[in-house]
Amino acid sequence: MSLLYDPLFTTDRFAELFGDRVTLQRMLDVEAALARAEAAAGVIPASAVGAIAAQCDAAGFDLAAIGRAAGLAGNVAIPLVKALTAKVKVADAEAARFVHWGATSQDIIDTGLVLQLREALDLLDADLARLSTATARLADAHRATPMMGRTWLQQALPTTFGLKVAGWHDALLRHRARLAELRPRALVVQFGGAAGTLASLGSAGADRLADELGLGRCALPWHGQRDRIIEVAGFAALLTGTLGKFARDWSLLMQTEIGEVFEPAAPGKGGSSTMPHKRNPVGAAVVLHAANRAPALVAGLYAAMVQEHERGLGGWHAEWQPLAELLQITAGALARCCETVEGMEVDAQRMRANIDITRGLVMAEAVMMALGAKIGRLAAHEQVEEACRLALAEGRHLRDVLGEDEFIAAHLAPPQLDALFDPCGYLGSADRFVARALAQGGGINPET
Repeated sequence: MSLLYDPLFTTDRFAELFGDRVTLQRMLDVEAALARAEAAAGVIPASAVGAIAAQCDAAGFDLAAIGRAAGLAGNVAIPLVKALTAKVKVADAEAARFVHWGATSQDIIDTGLVLQLREALDLLDADLARLSTATARLADAHRATPMMGRTWLQQALPTTFGLKVAGWHDALLRHRARLAELRPRALVVQFGGAAGTLASLGSAGADRLADELGLGRCALPWHGQRDRIIEVAGFAALLTGTLGKFARDWSLLMQTEIGEVFEPAAPGKGGSSTMPHKRNPVGAAVVLHAANRAPALVAGLYAAMVQEHERGLGGWHAEWQPLAELLQITAGALARCCETVEGMEVDAQRMRANIDITRGLVMAEAVMMALGAKIGRLAAHEQVEEACRLALAEGRHLRDVLGEDEFIAAHLAPPQLDALFDPCGYLGSADRFVARALAQGGGINPET
């Protein structure tokens, strides 16, 4: 856990969840559950369970010593089990014989990780629900707020801020669906023994262990098949990419020359060490950091999937730190998005004013389509394009240039031309699209 960087890039809960103490505790939780499951199956004496479970508290272990020993052993579980056995032996020498009975290190580490992933996915889902609610409310509040749509970073056609946010909302709904779909595949027990055959136990205890931990049962051990773990990583990378798109949008809209939305203000937030006037998009910076880091982290995890035979050499080890980092920065990005969207400041007047800065050029398509209905699209395009060139060259409003063109005036009367320069009259299906997005999420009446 980093006291300097964790508060910036993740959340307190995720820093704790993937910190050393909780990581060790989840492995010990598996050891305690294993003893209970095996006793219930008649594999070890019931009298051993209490003595084993009583020592499965990470607070009683020297993390630094276990870490140093792991450097020689090859993984953390080996010195952990040795230390646990020694502790149990002090209290009950007979019970100590049955610590870690029939299991292998990877069973403990993988299942402990799955317990961490279960909590991580619960936390992510809660914040996804929170962000979905925030985007739904913001989209609904601004479904009729006109703004410029921008393509290739240039003004294109009018749209609404509600439609932009509805696009964010729609993407979040897909992520919530993905999360629900991957849970039963990923949140399953790992218990196969030394080579995945449970030769020391037969099938006894595997399903009971899953039930003890509240995890899903699986058809067979998956030591060398890492798709379950990597699916979680892939989900996290997808989510950070989507959140990065949101942050890119609002940070561009915060630029001084645009000034259409702002992250919520707070004392000490977004300032500069030298420029008192600055209001920087610091929330966006955290989200974009995650979106930039995630591809490299998930690429390494995908590469680690190619493992040898029944249990891999090195590929398994390559999962531990990148996966934890990936989930932590995903949580940090999601939290920043929640805070930003819930408190986002929207300047609707500035949005409307920015539509007018091209002196009507952004309404050229509307004019072309109306004229094209009378003289054909290509001919209309040529006529309006020439008027646009003249308006630019002379620094005039396109409406004035068109109004002086006798050919165009013969086909489009002044009241019709005036109407064509109303951006709210050229929003197409924007409101209907917003309504459809909100209807998917529930809780917002698309007709209001």
